[in-house]
Amino acid sequence: MLKPYLKKNRIEAGCDEAGRGCLAGPVVAAAVVLPPGYSNEWLNDSKQISKQNREHLRIEIEKNALAFGVGMCSVREIEKINILKASITAMHRAVKKLKVAPEFLLIDGNRFIPFEGINHACIIKGDAQFMSIAAASILAKTYRDELMLKLHHQHPEYGWNENQGYPTKKHRDGIRKFGYTTHHRLTFKLLPDQLAFPFPNEN
Repeated sequence: MLKPYLKKNRIEAGCDEAGRGCLAGPVVAAAVVLPPGYSNEWLNDSKQISKQNREHLRIEIEKNALAFGVGMCSVREIEKINILKASITAMHRAVKKLKVAPEFLLIDGNRFIPFEGINHACIIKGDAQFMSIAAASILAKTYRDELMLKLHHQHPEYGWNENQGYPTKKHRDGIRKFGYTTHHRLTFKLLPDQLAFPFPNEN
């Protein structure tokens, strides 16, 4: 069972992001405040949970959380400010959407920019240690997967319904054959051999 809090009797919001290592699509973050005494034995790092169980947990989290927020940074923002700053910006946007003001933020990872005077702690692999961060990881992952599925219907040649924009063989083969789209992050290494792209796929 994951830990319910870092410090008892404090309103803590867990924060996590999804899509940081992708070649395409936005980076999406979530912030979640769970109620005191909340417990769920199935809650864990979203990467350790099946797609079906993530969807069930998303419903459970949204139903029971005291507050939750989802934010994102677009591909163009990622290209402009870099993926680390974009991930943190997406977390800030998620926190701003919380209807319950947190007293403390639990951040998955080891880097963060302070949010408007709210203290925080960075926790490496926090989504496998604290329930609120795990809940945030599930919301960020499911929201982003849903978005990438919609983009897949526009560009099925890249397999985003299966790889969600990550650098799989099918995704990179699609880039070689069809070129890149407006949803690709051109500041990323889209192809390992840095070959010239055939053309932008803007259909």
